[in-house]
Amino acid sequence: MTTSSDDADRAAYDVAVVGGGPAGLTTALYATRLGHETAVFDRGGGRAAMMRDTHNVVGVPESVSGDEFLRTAIDQLEGYGASYERAFVTGIDEADSSRRFELETTDGTAFADRIVLATGLGDGRPDPPLARTGRGLHYCLHCDAYMFVDEPVYVMGAGESAARVAMIMLNFTDDVDLLLRGDDPEWSGETDRQLRAHPVDIVESDVVGVTNGEDGWLESLAFADGTEREYAGGFAMYGADYNNDLAASLGVEIDDDGAVVVDDHGRTSRDGVYAVGDLTPGHNQIPVAMGQGAKAGLAIHKDLRTYPKPLSEIDGEVEPTDVPAMPESLRSRAASRADADD
Repeated sequence: MTTSSDDADRAAYDVAVVGGGPAGLTTALYATRLGHETAVFDRGGGRAAMMRDTHNVVGVPESVSGDEFLRTAIDQLEGYGASYERAFVTGIDEADSSRRFELETTDGTAFADRIVLATGLGDGRPDPPLARTGRGLHYCLHCDAYMFVDEPVYVMGAGESAARVAMIMLNFTDDVDLLLRGDDPEWSGETDRQLRAHPVDIVESDVVGVTNGEDGWLESLAFADGTEREYAGGFAMYGADYNNDLAASLGVEIDDDGAVVVDDHGRTSRDGVYAVGDLTPGHNQIPVAMGQGAKAGLAIHKDLRTYPKPLSEIDGEVEPTDVPAMPESLRSRAASRADADD
């Protein structure tokens, strides 16, 4: 970490990552290991933190919770010399100092040359009564469909995505109910014809009660029409609320759904601002988010690295005393890790 020439009490970084999920932490890991002073500003919570178990992440046991997964990643980051701050970023503006951006946080002001937005999204939640999240109420089809092979499953929702997920679940089980919960279907006529051609039971009545087993897992749902149906679990499909306030304030391009538009390496429409993870369009998966973070970290390194200098900036020769370009704080941390491995 360095300090701004304007105010010695204000921290300044090469890279500031806003959000502490898998995408943001991976970006920070790459940026730090590639020699850039990096800070993560994380308000806590998020979709990954709520995971009871980790699925589809190679090398990570499924018994690892979201909190354990993130804590391990934070420890890795700090071990390489990154700064992890539990703080909420309230605003980002152009800076008056040598750094490009000024961040206002609940813990003070900081400066950075590059901003990475990793603020994610929130899943739309249906009204209670509901099964417990992760114990019968799920939001990620690709993460959790495997759990319900040959089991009775529900899908909640009245939109296109709910209808589609209900049909997709027939790849895993022959017992799928689509719960409208008293709402009128919002899917298209073509989707309606397609859905009704599949063996999916459409239940119009609202849910009025939930029965859980001793282990907390869902056993059945009770309906307003007096019926009760047994389920091993299911999926709520009520859309997503993108946490894009900071992105909007920076003027980056946002699509009709509310996601931040990026190129293949996380660059937004504003120079110096990147976005990764669930805030961007695509699959909301941990391995995908980590891949996005890695690619953004590599792109930032290419943008920020000192060497090789272009010929237009070389007056004579690069002095041996000017290399390496990595800050001393990160170099000493690298040396200490190497000594520990010996």
